[in-house]
Amino acid sequence: MNPSERPSENRILIWMCVLIGINQLGFGAIVPTISLYAKSFGVSVTAIGFAIAVYGISRLVGAPAAGGISDRFGRRYSLALGGVVTAIGNLVCAVASSYPEFIIGRFISGAGAGLVLTTGQIVLADISTPERRGRMISIYQGTFLFAVGIGPFPGGILADAMGLAAPFWAYAGLGLVCSTVAWFAVGETKSFSDVRAGDASGAKISYFSQLGILARKRGYALVCLVSLMFAVIRTGGFFSLIPLIGSVGIGLSQTEIGLGMFLGAIAGLIASYPGGMIADRFGRKAVIVPASIMTAATMAVFAFAAGYPIFMSACILWGIATSVGGSAPAAYAADSAPPGMNATTMSTFRMVGDVGYVVGPIMLGVIADATGPSTALLIGAGMMATVVVVFALGAPETWRGGKR
Repeated sequence: MNPSERPSENRILIWMCVLIGINQLGFGAIVPTISLYAKSFGVSVTAIGFAIAVYGISRLVGAPAAGGISDRFGRRYSLALGGVVTAIGNLVCAVASSYPEFIIGRFISGAGAGLVLTTGQIVLADISTPERRGRMISIYQGTFLFAVGIGPFPGGILADAMGLAAPFWAYAGLGLVCSTVAWFAVGETKSFSDVRAGDASGAKISYFSQLGILARKRGYALVCLVSLMFAVIRTGGFFSLIPLIGSVGIGLSQTEIGLGMFLGAIAGLIASYPGGMIADRFGRKAVIVPASIMTAATMAVFAFAAGYPIFMSACILWGIATSVGGSAPAAYAADSAPPGMNATTMSTFRMVGDVGYVVGPIMLGVIADATGPSTALLIGAGMMATVVVVFALGAPETWRGGKR
């Protein structure tokens, strides 16, 4: 495609925000009902947990597939396919008559999510230049987190009014809307990467050879580790243990817990763009390190929270830390991509993070069973702090105010 015929970066960013907002609104809508829906099949608590974990396992399959499809057929093919697979998976969930059918639906929908989420980061890497990358990814990430944060509200209303399957029907429909937006509005962005690389040399190297090149980049390996820990803390701590601490430990209602998470999402949306500006002006590490430390500290605040005001404050701090901390590592990873290797670089980065999606709830859950939820949060916070210290000392800066 001739560069003059390509859609503008800003237009693509806007439509990608629309796409990911729709997708994550659907994801957020099913969050309040997943456990109850699984429980309706008469299964154990362990089986309910597996219904959540299998989604992350499947995303691990979708992430590398997104890189291969994006390089071979194009980014919009991968995005559109991800939306269709998401729709099919949630449709299977909605009509499931048994627990195994529900698990199959969850696995299919997780694969669709892996395609959409991973390809979204590839597109952002394609259209962004280092001097604007932090801001562009922060806008996208802010939309992502905001949609996840508000999704449980309409999802809960749907479930109360029309039954536990209703949010899955809604997510299936939103998946098809995502495919439509991907195909007709986002457009193809692979040419952006090829033009900036000067050629498509990265695409001519085998997938495993590309992985070998990336593995030798110390900073990239360390930022992947940071991403993994963010996912561990998010799924194992915030999604799994924080509601338990709020409900059992502090005695909060589901409405109070939901309000805290909602306000955290608002705070994260507000903080996302300033965080991107700082990353573009002063460097990625200037954001990644403080945001990671703030994330660890927030877990400690939750662990010692004795009342609703402290719980609410921790939710707001969490929203800010994860919004800022979620975009800067992705910008660092994109900076690290060798010429022509955006797809492999970002899909691998996403895949490592998805490992945390699976490991986090299981690992922190086991620790919580043995020592209590608060202790598990503190251990998770200590692991996060350790990783960020290693990153701060060992990872080189990839961008600093125009000097790379």
